[in-house]
Amino acid sequence: GMGQTCNDPSQTVSSVGDFTCTCANGVKATGSPATCETDECAAMPSPCGVDQTCTDPNKAADKLHDFECACNSDMSIKKVDGPATCDKDECSSNPCGMGQTCNDPSQTVSSVGDFTCTCANGVKATGSPATCETDECAAMPSPCGADQTCTDPNKAADKLHDFECACNSDMSIKKVDGPATCDKDECSSNPCGMGQTCNDPSQTVSSVGDFTCTCANGVKATGSPATC
Repeated sequence: GMGQTCNDPSQTVSSVGDFTCTCANGVKATGSPATCETDECAAMPSPCGVDQTCTDPNKAADKLHDFECACNSDMSIKKVDGPATCDKDECSSNPCGMGQTCNDPSQTVSSVGDFTCTCANGVKATGSPATCETDECAAMPSPCGADQTCTDPNKAADKLHDFECACNSDMSIKKVDGPATCDKDECSSNPCGMGQTCNDPSQTVSSVGDFTCTCANGVKATGSPATC
């Protein structure tokens, strides 16, 4: 075959099949083509892939599939007949996201997925982005709405949806993770109509629709205009 030297030492005797095929590297076979190995690392693209060094220790001998791939980051990490599993700086792809600090402590060992993501408040996760809480009350518009005070008691810890909304009219009226139901002076919108007196006795408690409308003759209704 191509690249091999053929020799028949006994052309003058009745000896069939005693020819030899010799590879350029000296590998020899009798009676059939030899299996000649080339430098397997010379293939393009490299059988090891990027960021790895390919070595074929037996390229001068008749031995196939014995090339080694070693990680450039740590040459002790090797694999025969295929790419090695090499760790790289996994933080280079910014896996943690905005506002988090990424650290890959073992860039020189074959450890994938051991990077850490750390929030500004110290909350940490390994192998994936951490769940960082910010001050939920800092959102605009406020998650509590008007006339309420928002408080996030655990904004320095990894706890979401724990903000509290308290009514400015009565700070004891609160709700977690959403606006509280606060009463206001329902008479301010003049719900009773002309000639009636409106009274909202419970402006400081969470009681909606308890205003009263009173006619001049004393007829009274709660939550709607009276029929005078």
